[in-house]
Amino acid sequence: MVTSSISRFPAPRHAAPKEYLSFTLDGQEYGLDCARVQELRLLASLERFAADGEIIGGVALSHGVIMPVVDMRAGGAHGAGQGPSAKDTDVIILRLSSGIVGMVVEGVTGIVHVRPEAVQPLPGGPDAGYLIGMARVDGRRVVLIDIDRLMSFSPRRPLRAA
Repeated sequence: MVTSSISRFPAPRHAAPKEYLSFTLDGQEYGLDCARVQELRLLASLERFAADGEIIGGVALSHGVIMPVVDMRAGGAHGAGQGPSAKDTDVIILRLSSGIVGMVVEGVTGIVHVRPEAVQPLPGGPDAGYLIGMARVDGRRVVLIDIDRLMSFSPRRPLRAA
């Protein structure tokens, strides 16, 4: 019988950190996979689509691509006409499995690096399939989301168009 001194289970290694683009909504910081981000734009810089002279809400044109634009601030404290002006409002252009989508947020805060072992379940949080977990980054609490899953959900009530 031949025995091997090599362990069947290698010593655990720390996985490489993953990059997340962090942004704020209603005072909370969130992060989404940087690999899904195509570009960052200001809302005012997007060409708005017009039909018969009226702007169609929720649709924009960027680099020749017509895309839906979802205002993620709609459920938060910013109602219509409140919050940052359009010239200061950030839009994250996402490349999702379903296509190109613009996501309006209060502000982009930067890129954070999170090791998989640093991601913790949300304490007492909802059991939503799009929530990956929470990570502490430089003393900040960042809720990590699976943006493909979030954008694939059908809301119970319609989202307000950007």
